[in-house]
Amino acid sequence: MPLRPVFVLLCALCATVTAAPRPNIIVILSDDMGYSDIGCYGSEVATPTLDRLASGGLRFTQFYNTGRCCPTRASLMTGLYPHQAGIGHMMNDRGHPGYRGDLNAHCVTIAQVMGTAGYRCYMAGKWHITKTVRPAKEAGKHNWPRQRGFDRFYGTIHGAGSFFDPNSLTRDNTLIAPSDPNYYYTDAISDNAAKFISEHDREKPFFMYVAYTAAHWPMHAKPSDIAKYKGRYDAGWDELRDERLARMRKMGLLDRAWPLSPNVQDWAQARNKPWQRARMEVYSAMIDSMDQGISRIVAALKKTGQFDNTLLLFLQDNGGCQEEFGSRGAVRPKNLARRPAMKPGELQYSMVPKITRDGRPVRQGLGVMPGPADTYVAYGIQWANASNTPFREYKHFVHEGGISTPLIAHWPRGISDRGKFRHEPGHLVDIMATCVDLAGARYPTQWNKSSVRPMEGKSLVPVFAGKDLQDRPLYWEHEGNRAVRVGDWKLVAKGRKGPWELYNLKADRSELKNLAKSDPARATELKSLWNTWAIRANVLPWPGTGR
Repeated sequence: MPLRPVFVLLCALCATVTAAPRPNIIVILSDDMGYSDIGCYGSEVATPTLDRLASGGLRFTQFYNTGRCCPTRASLMTGLYPHQAGIGHMMNDRGHPGYRGDLNAHCVTIAQVMGTAGYRCYMAGKWHITKTVRPAKEAGKHNWPRQRGFDRFYGTIHGAGSFFDPNSLTRDNTLIAPSDPNYYYTDAISDNAAKFISEHDREKPFFMYVAYTAAHWPMHAKPSDIAKYKGRYDAGWDELRDERLARMRKMGLLDRAWPLSPNVQDWAQARNKPWQRARMEVYSAMIDSMDQGISRIVAALKKTGQFDNTLLLFLQDNGGCQEEFGSRGAVRPKNLARRPAMKPGELQYSMVPKITRDGRPVRQGLGVMPGPADTYVAYGIQWANASNTPFREYKHFVHEGGISTPLIAHWPRGISDRGKFRHEPGHLVDIMATCVDLAGARYPTQWNKSSVRPMEGKSLVPVFAGKDLQDRPLYWEHEGNRAVRVGDWKLVAKGRKGPWELYNLKADRSELKNLAKSDPARATELKSLWNTWAIRANVLPWPGTGR
């Protein structure tokens, strides 16, 4: 055989032998946290693990969620807009295909697709994309994680609950109760995720979805974590917003031309300051605890030699939460007499437990100091305003404060840039496309004899390498709050009847200079795009109106 063909054959064989194996992929999602709530995005909260991942990888500055818990999860898991998957609102059936409160038959999850490509799939944490929490029969679990492609699952089916005794706690397909007297849900999510990694058979790659409930209400945290933040917020939310804005500008995360959004309330006017400070101290402790847990996940990857070829993605489900759940009105219940303790293994079915596992009544109301298991309060709109620095609005809304999320991408073997920003706009729908791309998977056109909607997103792999994606429209709708973004331009409205507002996000990402009247042609063009999409994506007609 001539020398040249032999050389070419040897090179081809070497290339085959040394080709990098497909990466493991871990998607970590936190709950009800604002754009500036982690250290590498401007926060004072200690998040050293996430900060190290950011310094060793990429930070996306213009990535988006859908503005609410379960629509975000539906979009993330399916690569579709939430209405296309059947979850345009929450877990209630509103009589329209886009608002059934359950994943429909015309979508597949990342786990289902990755499984066909030979990946093992694990999940730890909050599911919240089915209305069937306590099915009477096994068939009612058709949209539970195991039935939607995950090989192992530990977490909750419902969307919120006590961190010390979460309702709908499940291992695989069986409802369970916490057995450890020191149980804390954030720790349990982290430890089960680390366990899945440690027990994984490395003959196959894995996909893992880690969905924390931190820092969703109730404000529950361990005393040792709360102690770290004692006194940190004595100066109030005004000063905190200014501090965060300065850090974000200094690190290059924000354009210095973007002003701070309006303040909700001056700290000087706040009542019950000790209670207000305590709420933020506990909120920060919850984030701190999550970061500690992520460090154990990273440690498990390193211990098993899988860290370098694992893509870790961290993002959030919506902006900071302004809901005052459990934080208003008189302190309740009035009768605080201790009751009989719950029995070992006894299931607790309520989002707000009536008692703790050791029999203490759970208290709500203005002034109830947060932290322990016998409390159930939120952190409030003023602190949510600080969490969303520098943007407007909150969870539920589709202005930047409601939908902007950090996205950290870390993959030593696949991302060569370290500590760099990526300013490319992106959306949750891009995560499915990215996973399919990296796994070499085939996205199906049919599943269980039902047609499957095409993916809506684009792979972020070119962006990892520093390339831009072609401009494409990105869309939102939740509770009548609407938006479309194309390039630097965004059209947005509050409520079904609210007027459209137009912003140039390159010049004004704080959304303070409405250009709808000065550029009506552009506003009309974007409105037409949104209306066409809303019909295609099962957003319209609005539930209960026929329009």
